[in-house]
Amino acid sequence: MAFPYIRTMGTEVDAFLGQLARHLRPQVKKLSGLLLQRLNGEFPELWENADIEALTLEETAQHVTALLDLLEARPGASAPEAPPAALDIARLYARRRIPVSRLLRAYRLDHLSLLEQLQAEAPRLTDDWHMINRATMRLVRIGFDYVDRSSEQVVAAYQEERDRLLQRRLAFTDRASKRIGTTLDISRTAEELTEVCTEDFADLVTVDLFDSALDETGTAPPEALTQRRVAQRSVLDDCPESPLRVGATHTYPDDSEPVRALTTGRSVLHHIAGTEMPTWVAPSESHGRVLRDLGLHSVLLVPLHARGETLGLVQFVRHRTSAPFDDDDLLLAQEIASRAAVSIDNARRYTHERSTALTLQRTLLPQGTVKHSAVETASRYLPAGSRAGVGGDWYDAIPLSGARVALVVGDVVGHGLHAAATMGRLRTAVRAFADIDLMPDELLTHLDDVVIRMQREESPDEGETSATCLYAVYDPVSRRCSLASAGHVPPTVVTPSKISEALPEVPIGPPLGLGGLPFETAEFELPEDSLLVLHTDGLIAGRARDVDRGLATLHDVLTSAPDSLEEICDRLLAALLPGRPADDVALLVARTHALDPDHVATMDLPPDPAAVSGARRFASDVLTAWGVEELSFTTELVVSELVTNAIRYGKSPIQLRLILQSTLTCEVSDASSTAPHLRRARIYDEGGRGLLLVAQCAERWGTRHGREGKVIWAEQALPADSASTAEVT
Repeated sequence: MAFPYIRTMGTEVDAFLGQLARHLRPQVKKLSGLLLQRLNGEFPELWENADIEALTLEETAQHVTALLDLLEARPGASAPEAPPAALDIARLYARRRIPVSRLLRAYRLDHLSLLEQLQAEAPRLTDDWHMINRATMRLVRIGFDYVDRSSEQVVAAYQEERDRLLQRRLAFTDRASKRIGTTLDISRTAEELTEVCTEDFADLVTVDLFDSALDETGTAPPEALTQRRVAQRSVLDDCPESPLRVGATHTYPDDSEPVRALTTGRSVLHHIAGTEMPTWVAPSESHGRVLRDLGLHSVLLVPLHARGETLGLVQFVRHRTSAPFDDDDLLLAQEIASRAAVSIDNARRYTHERSTALTLQRTLLPQGTVKHSAVETASRYLPAGSRAGVGGDWYDAIPLSGARVALVVGDVVGHGLHAAATMGRLRTAVRAFADIDLMPDELLTHLDDVVIRMQREESPDEGETSATCLYAVYDPVSRRCSLASAGHVPPTVVTPSKISEALPEVPIGPPLGLGGLPFETAEFELPEDSLLVLHTDGLIAGRARDVDRGLATLHDVLTSAPDSLEEICDRLLAALLPGRPADDVALLVARTHALDPDHVATMDLPPDPAAVSGARRFASDVLTAWGVEELSFTTELVVSELVTNAIRYGKSPIQLRLILQSTLTCEVSDASSTAPHLRRARIYDEGGRGLLLVAQCAERWGTRHGREGKVIWAEQALPADSASTAEVT
């Protein structure tokens, strides 16, 4: 249609462009459709995503309207701002990781097509080709000014969104590094991975581990592909996307994407188009319908690798989030999963080492309750609940000669297998030194030498070996307790009448391993039925409690202590350790008994060989009174040999003591510190056979040294029908 009156009126170019804009304004929707058809072939991503398609249509309409507004404006008006939809689609391209070059090309083609449409409409308004040419030149200048200005704004919006996404990813990575692996617990580490990644990355995250990775014993075959679901989390309640529950075991089909990811070690980005639901995603038709209704559209499969070993598989799923996973997402998921895999492997190794150390620790500790006529005992051992792991705490109750008993508690510095093994070596050394009846301070001196020797033998990587130890000896005959401490807290004593807040004159020596510093033995008398509470510092000290407060709580519990030692242990642990202990705890509670005075007989002897026959008669008479006369012949022989040795080689005073308890003990003491030794006498030797006879007649024999001399002792088993006479009162 021609309008000759425009030519006759000499309409200016700007007026003509304004008229053209008014003419085309009713056709904005049609023009937008034509422009989109032009882009259809070159930009398939515009129609592959519904949200981009809808936003592109709105953007195109706004661009057409903006350019028409510019043509209708007064001459010299500046190009308007880019329409809001153009900025929105730039941000959407940035979020979808579509290159900005694609966006700008689409932008240029869109505007070029619009200019072509405007130029095609001009002849409908006039047949003046001179006017049309001038208008076309003006139209091109105005259009490209508009394209340049709006392109700058679109690129700025695109880059701003990319920067925001980058900052968000960096923050996400930083957050993941801080929140994943906070504990040395496998399940908790996997849960932390799912929690972090479902906040703003995926709609569902599952973590499956091989049974071999979860096996604490290390005996599960590594080639087995059976996996266990250790953690999963969804943005939806009850995790409807997953057919499995935490703890369930399963295997994927042999030809499935998860198996290929596990066997090749390569991560997989899998898009689900339309209603397609692979069997490894939806094992049943009903579950497939659930996933289709949710709109599940993409999955990331990322193997968990750590130290050259594949531990399992992490799945990241999107359904509520419209944007599918892309290559950048895959790289991000791999980085997060890699960090999580190291944490899981650390937890796995820690769990295995802790289990091994705990098994070793419990094997080296006394098995069951120690029964002894001198004391009644109950004990507890608790491994540390923190990531420090099993330590080197130990306790022991060792029977000694003369009806005595040694009570021991110690603590090796450090944790793990090395500490547990060191504890076993020290406990063995203490038992060996106890067998030769060393005084407490002498025993700790020898034990200190053992630790120093261990320090020299061990490599620097294992750290310096050190330990604390408390060694106490209780004698039920005299009811005296002697003890020495190597850097260890003294025991708490509960008499039938009161609690001793601190034992008088109990010096605490240096820890084991320093060398060159002395230890001291303290002695005190205990009433019958007293309690000795020995423990390591983990019982009374902690991060939130100092030692004084812990001791006060311990005293409060013992003030109303029940008769049962087992119940006393339970009450102490409940009051002092309501949660998992931060350090190992060894606890030994002993109730002392006194030996019936009628079960002890003593005789002072002069240094005269003629006294030997009197000692034999004394022993025979005592055994008859005790009702164990069956042992008279053997006992007289033992007494004769021991008394003869004391008179011949020892010093006055000389004393014979017989003790009846669970065994019959014969002791001969003198003031000499020279100890006899067992030797094999030659044929023509006149002596040297006495101790050999004693060793043959007795179950056990030995020598113990005191401050003023020595004691040679020999033990015999009681006849079965006389065992009741050995009970203590």
